Amino acid sequence: MIKKISALCLTLSMSLYASIDKHELDGLKVGALVVKDLNTKHVLYSKDAEKRVSPASLTKVMTALLAIQSGKMNHAVTITNEMTKVQPTIAGYKRGDVVLMSDLVKAAMIKSDNDAAKAIAITVGGDEEHFIAMMNIKARQIGMNRTHFTNPCGYDGADHYSTPTDLLKMTEYAIKNSTFNTISKLNSHAYYVLNKDKLKLFKAYTHNRLLNRYQYAVGVKTGFTNKAGACLIARAKKDGRDCLIVMMNAKVDRWKTAKAIFEQVLES
Repeated sequence: MIKKISALCLTLSMSLYASIDKHELDGLKVGALVVKDLNTKHVLYSKDAEKRVSPASLTKVMTALLAIQSGKMNHAVTITNEMTKVQPTIAGYKRGDVVLMSDLVKAAMIKSDNDAAKAIAITVGGDEEHFIAMMNIKARQIGMNRTHFTNPCGYDGADHYSTPTDLLKMTEYAIKNSTFNTISKLNSHAYYVLNKDKLKLFKAYTHNRLLNRYQYAVGVKTGFTNKAGACLIARAKKDGRDCLIVMMNAKVDRWKTAKAIFEQVLES
């Protein structure tokens, strides 16, 4: 009991000292921004948190999560023509390539490869349409009531939308999974693909520059489309503190801004 009380006091003490310059954040050129202290569950800052936004490749958090939860991470996926019919960014798979599901998930999360995301959808869902239904069912289950998905990659569309609050809920749910956390903080991943008894090396490098610029960053996903703009879901942990940021349509340097916010919250 004493240990529990001490732990509670420590958490309360840390939250009391967590500070954030709301006036400075108000002046940022971002479409929307949410900053949450994951220890106290307190939203430290919120700007247009309920605004409908295009989630871009932040969508792949849901795609990856469903793959992880499917129990098929060790499944060998044979790439079909349908799986390759995507817009860049792509890994460049060819028909007949055999790829482990775990490698597809890493390719989708780290490099944001759309052919990897589509291969996940068709394999896990049986077809893309059913997988999209699974995405929307899961969204409702975790309280994403103002979200609707129409594809597993994050392509812009009138009916493909979310809100910063919902994306925060999705991420809070996803980071409860240790496999997801391990993947989302990777800078790179090298893997082999088999085709006609020949192995080909693929390499995925992260778009998340924050991982190289801030030592306490631990994931999770970047996104960009012309409609959505530059987007970022970022998490950082230090000395027992844990902070999550959702930033949408940033007209400022995402990495510099996120680092500055984390430094205020985690290092104050």
